[in-house]
Amino acid sequence: MSLSQKLPESVFIFGCGYVGTALAEYLIEQGVRVGALTRNREKAARLRELGVAEVIEAELDSSTWHAQVRGQYEAVVNCVSSAGGGLDGYRKSYVDGQCSILEWAKSQTIRTYVYTSSTSVYPQDGGVTVDESADTSAAPPTGQVLLQSEAMLADAEQMDRWFVLRLAGIYGQGRHFLLNQLREANGEIPGSGEYAMNMIHLEDIVSAISAALSGEAASGIYNIVDDAPVTKSEVLTWLAEAMGLPVPAFNPDKVSERLKRRGGRMPHRYVSNAKARAQLGWQPKYPSYRDGYAGWLS
Repeated sequence: MSLSQKLPESVFIFGCGYVGTALAEYLIEQGVRVGALTRNREKAARLRELGVAEVIEAELDSSTWHAQVRGQYEAVVNCVSSAGGGLDGYRKSYVDGQCSILEWAKSQTIRTYVYTSSTSVYPQDGGVTVDESADTSAAPPTGQVLLQSEAMLADAEQMDRWFVLRLAGIYGQGRHFLLNQLREANGEIPGSGEYAMNMIHLEDIVSAISAALSGEAASGIYNIVDDAPVTKSEVLTWLAEAMGLPVPAFNPDKVSERLKRRGGRMPHRYVSNAKARAQLGWQPKYPSYRDGYAGWLS
């Protein structure tokens, strides 16, 4: 039986940014009836162009949108991003938003709920490898918010099946942070390159969500990351050589604004995808960054 034959007949997507829009497009291609909620008017228009059957424009953490959803849905995917504004924005999107969805879900018959979290909940350092059993009690404040929203889903009694997919650093078509950083480097990049880059391609995120929606795996937490985590220095060296650009030097005495928001440095830990590969019935199309970037650099 093909994956498309096992997908739910209807899926409601919350948060239609980079991941949610790609997911909506894929599901529609597979004949799934898709509904979506976004707070962005331009994204709402794009979703209608794609063929999303029901598009709601609203703030997720409110309850006003509950009565606006007219269809019934078998599955939910919550892939919202932060509303901005630091920790308050995190709580608004991830905790208050999760609470609102779970309250609305009581009016539906939701068989499967997929929530995209982040591998940033892992606090481990020192080059260790972590899996879903790793201790997250020392997660940074933003990670604690994500953990709280994960726990809300796990504790929800009305869900037959639930999945927390902890996503690594996302890249893909139209999202080229590392390429842009190289082009703008002027020979130097702030911070250190000696920490693990755990990465995942957009298409592999969509396939992981689809595997959770369509398969028979047990409810639980799964890391969604490629097979070959490497250091940032290795990635940027390879990309620079492939693009014919100078290999940049890292300057640990300079800290970018992005790093400042993360406490001044990135943790050095490798995230394992072994559980997702073994139990979710998923494997990445792009097992390493080289596979993922090859098409754009050729």
